[in-house]
Amino acid sequence: MSQPSILQQSPVRLLSLDVFRGLTVAAMILVNNPGSWSHVYGPLKHAEWHGCTPTDLIFPFFLFIVGVSISYALGSKKGYMSHSKLIMTALKRALILFGLGLFLNLFPKVFTEPMEAFQTVRIPGVLQRIAVVFFITAVIFIKTNPKTQLRLLIGILIAYWAMMTLIPVPGVGYANLEKETNLGAWLDRSLLTEAHLWRSAKTWDPEGILSTLPAIGTGLFGVLVGTWLKRKDREESVKISWMFSIGILAVILGLIWDLCFPINKALWTSSFVLYAGGLATIGLALCYWLIDVQGYKKGTTPFVVYGVNAITVFFLSGLIPRILTMIKVNMPDGTTVNSREWMYETFFSPYFSPINASLAGAVTFILIWLGILWWMYNKKIIIKV
Repeated sequence: MSQPSILQQSPVRLLSLDVFRGLTVAAMILVNNPGSWSHVYGPLKHAEWHGCTPTDLIFPFFLFIVGVSISYALGSKKGYMSHSKLIMTALKRALILFGLGLFLNLFPKVFTEPMEAFQTVRIPGVLQRIAVVFFITAVIFIKTNPKTQLRLLIGILIAYWAMMTLIPVPGVGYANLEKETNLGAWLDRSLLTEAHLWRSAKTWDPEGILSTLPAIGTGLFGVLVGTWLKRKDREESVKISWMFSIGILAVILGLIWDLCFPINKALWTSSFVLYAGGLATIGLALCYWLIDVQGYKKGTTPFVVYGVNAITVFFLSGLIPRILTMIKVNMPDGTTVNSREWMYETFFSPYFSPINASLAGAVTFILIWLGILWWMYNKKIIIKV
């Protein structure tokens, strides 16, 4: 996932941020496209519920990057462009992102059974959450100063903790953090109905309404780090030292809060915001120090090409597998499979163990996209959203 293209219009651009974004997007595509969902290495899966795997960090890292990008893209424009114009530009991009996410959820059923497709379409989603977080975070950045943004971040985390752990859930009678009976799940079912929630559960959604509130906190975390990073009145060594320090402190606070409000990506708990935001800050600080300060740029191009066209590759990497499942192939034994299964069974399954065949399929998908994106990068093709 790339942040909306307003960044690409900014005169200031960090190579380390492009690399960090590219790494994040490539990792997202890797975990979203295994050769077989029945055979996946543990670190490439989400935690069952409470806890955190490397895969759970990918989405918050991206939202953190969105926040950093907002501070760079909009920071220089606040002084000479009207706030209303900046907000309308952000709204337009948010609506496009939200629409792309809905289209992915509708496809391909919208072309074969349109009525049923709209009656059962999942309304939340990854792109939809990016859209909402981007717009609200952008408005907050435009209308407030860093001190207010920090207070809002703290307030959001405390308020979400209080709502999830203190408010009795209607129909249940007590506050809880279980999958189907927590306050967020109840709100999603009440407002969106089960027909429009995550297909794998129907009773709750990992990108639900209430958990979008702390996700905005993740975006604000990135805004604050970006604002600090682009300051010109601090030496690079000071900025990097503070970023490492803040990152470590946030991780520690997240782990402490985990004792009473467990780290949970699906609920996007406040402890998860601090834990993931701290690790993202450390990761960006490391990239910034190595690439922009020390000048180690060799080998960064593969990640840059993913980073500059991130929304494009994320959207198409979700669309193309759906198209492949529509194409049927007749097998020698008389059975019929979709073309995606045929490619997996033909080129990977016979040559690797099941789990390594699945990984090889995912890595091949990454490499194919790398070739396409590299060509686009060389041709200076950047698709703006």
